Formats: sequence, C-alpha cells, structure tokens
Amino acid sequence: MSAVIIDGKAIASALRVEWKARAEYLKEKGMQPGLAVIIVGNNQASSIYVRNKVKACNETGIYSEVHEFSENIDECEVLKRIQELNKNSKIHGILVQLPLPRHFEDRRIIASIEAGKDVDGFHLNNIGALVTGNAVYPPCTPYGVMKMLEKSGIQIEGQNAVVVGRSNIVGKPMALMLLEKGATVTICTSKTRDLAEHTRRADILVVATGKPRMITAKMVKPGATVIDVGINRMPDGKLAGDVDFDSVKEKAGHITPVPGGVGPMTIAMLLCNTIEAAGRIQSGIEPQVNTGNNT
Repeated sequence: MSAVIIDGKAIASALRVEWKARAEYLKEKGMQPGLAVIIVGNNQASSIYVRNKVKACNETGIYSEVHEFSENIDECEVLKRIQELNKNSKIHGILVQLPLPRHFEDRRIIASIEAGKDVDGFHLNNIGALVTGNAVYPPCTPYGVMKMLEKSGIQIEGQNAVVVGRSNIVGKPMALMLLEKGATVTICTSKTRDLAEHTRRADILVVATGKPRMITAKMVKPGATVIDVGINRMPDGKLAGDVDFDSVKEKAGHITPVPGGVGPMTIAMLLCNTIEAAGRIQSGIEPQVNTGNNT
C-alpha cells in the first residue's frame, strides 16, 4: 500500500492563515512585522527563493525589503548594511540569502546580525539556545519539518530517528530538535559506512544531503516516516529530492514529495519567526543583543 503523502503546501497554507491573523493584530497595535532580505550576486535559485519569500510576506501582512548587492561587492559593504538594519525599528527580522560568494566569510556575516533579528536561526546565540532546548527562533527548515510531523500526527517520543546530513542549516539543528522531543537520534552523512544499516532502523528518516534519489526503497524500514529535504534540478529540468520517491512511497508509511513538501514549510516558519520577533517587541520583551566584536 502506498504511503500517506504529507502535503507541506497544504499545511503551510493553513499555518499562514494563523500568521496573517497575528500580523494583522500586531499592525492594529502599531507594530507591523518587517523583514529585510539581503542577496548577493546573481544566483538564479537564490533569486527565486527571495521572490517567493517576498510574495509570502506580502500575502501575510509583513512589510519586506530586499537589499541586492553585486557579486563582487566588498564584504564590508554588506556588514555596514546589516548594522543599519540592526538599528532600523521597522525591521524585526534580517535574512541573508545563502550561498554567499566565495570571498565572503559566512559566519562573520551571520554573526553581525542581532540575535533578536536572526529569524533564520543561524546566529550562535540562537544555536546555543537550540542546544539547551530554549530556542526562540529555530532554524526554519527543521522547524518546518517538526511542524509537519506534529500536524500529521507522527509520534516522535521514543522513536528511532535518523538524520542523513550534517549541515548547520538542516542536519545538526534537525537532530537537536528531534532529540528535544524524545527521539533516539542518529546522525549520518552521505559517506557513512553501511548507511543503509542505519536508515533501515529509522522510524523517522530525514534526508538532507543534496544527492538526488540516493535513498532507495531497500534503505527504508516498512512503515517509516520519510522526510525529504533535498531539492535537486535534474538534467531534464525537473526537480527531484534526495529520496527516490516513486519506489520509497510503496514502502514508507508517510512521505513528503518534492516539490510541495518541506519547501513551503521553510517559508511558513520564516514568517512565523518574523512575526514572533515583532510580537516580542510589542509585548515589551527586550530583543537579544550581540556581545563582543562580531565585525
């Protein structure tokens, strides 16, 4: 029997109705949530992502700005703009679209964003809070995965969870969030020896490697929940995930499609974090500030 398809687009749409109502409430109180997006260079995929984020902001009642820089811009110019946005009371969230050009130091750029405006959840203060189970702004993609599991009624506590991928953006925070909810968590990579031995034990399998269709049906436990974070452009122009969807859906219990799975959830949780940031200020909660010299 085929797996239940977890419709990320439908879940995200329902959540965005909630966020829109919250944004409208804040606006009535004189606090319209605001997001600034910084994009450097002419990466086509990044440009599409930014357009989608701006469109989502407009539909949800969030004020948005896009700050575009040329590929060869000096890193100091971007840092200067971030400092200006840190002080801008109209902006509650700052997002730097990755990847950045090679001459940029990603960690330096992320560290320059005030932790209270880091709605992507990548600042060291926010990662530290995630480790201790006190995250205010969880990283959007794993946050979206957790919300999908919740809305789909997938039990996490006591389950064996395997995360394939160790990135700071998805893999590591994903493992921490599953651990916080009581799962027994294993982290693997695409180079893990006997990878299938680990993935076949997973009740919940989250894959984020950037390698198209690497997870096949023989690597999946019958009835498992399979979350495919990957999105890869194939030679024929079509999109494919890191999971061989057609074969795995006949063995898994639940599975996310690509596209239409995790992607819409990532944007939904960005909206959530931005509105949360504005709401904390409106409620009188002091924003987090950076300590030390990050620039």
